[in-house]
Amino acid sequence: MSAVHHNPAAPKVPAVETLNLEKTYRTGFWLNQKVLSLKPCNLTVYQGETFGLLGPNGAGKTTLLKTLLGIVRPTRGRGALWGEPIGTQTVKQRLGYLPENPYFYDYLTGWEYLEFTAGLFQIPRPRRRQRIPELLALVGLTEKTAQKKQLRQYSKGMLQRLGMAQALINDPDLLFLDEPMSGLDPLGRYQMREIILALKQQGKTIFFNSHILSDVEMICDRVALLVQGELVCVGSLGELLGPDNSYRVRGQGGDPKLLEQWLTNFKIQGNSWSGLLQGLPGEFLLHLQNTSAQIWDLHQARPSLEEFFLQQVQKQVVVTDR
Repeated sequence: MSAVHHNPAAPKVPAVETLNLEKTYRTGFWLNQKVLSLKPCNLTVYQGETFGLLGPNGAGKTTLLKTLLGIVRPTRGRGALWGEPIGTQTVKQRLGYLPENPYFYDYLTGWEYLEFTAGLFQIPRPRRRQRIPELLALVGLTEKTAQKKQLRQYSKGMLQRLGMAQALINDPDLLFLDEPMSGLDPLGRYQMREIILALKQQGKTIFFNSHILSDVEMICDRVALLVQGELVCVGSLGELLGPDNSYRVRGQGGDPKLLEQWLTNFKIQGNSWSGLLQGLPGEFLLHLQNTSAQIWDLHQARPSLEEFFLQQVQKQVVVTDR
């Protein structure tokens, strides 16, 4: 599987588009109660992009994914994948999907399971014999383990990686991942993150939802925040959080005139000072090493994705409660 090289100047091609996409469920004994799971949603994900959908539990993330996959029918609005209506058979052939809780036939071996999923896509046997070892290598499972071990003997991390392999069996152009790091230990999360980054290098379009924000921050080109079924914001981390080259510094001592050359919003309070660093942290610290200045704290001025997420969710809850 060779990497795909994209021309940065090439126009962006929409892979996923939604227009006022909405989903309402009926509940109650007589099905006479309505629950709005997904409010009118307008969203575009571009080809070759890694897109993260964030939101608390019950926000409607899985509903949106399943609607885009054609598993759930929208109540109103419409969606398209590469300009084709969602659910079109030709489009489905180009998709890969890893559910949050995939079901496995645990009496099969990993190899047999991949053979089974390859058969569903009518992949010819010669291609299967080539494709399955490629995928096992990508997800970090050995051929011996896949051929001899039944799935009931797999760990959670191994099953998740095998689930990723089945999602890739048809070499999809667009991959939907529902909480791919859910329930994994730190090593499993690292392995899954590396797999997604490898797919990103190949030019795959990846749309995944997650509540593990540190992983999203490391992987995604853009993110969207879904709260109580409503799409609150969409953008790159730079657009949502601000530039990542600004640092806040606190310390004491040193020459105020020298410090003012490096820091904006420079303030002195008692025996301490603070400001925003203009320049590289390494160069700043090098200039201070022969002075009496002591640095107490130096960190990025923009909020973390987790801080931004909590702020937005709390705002939305306050607005809803009014």
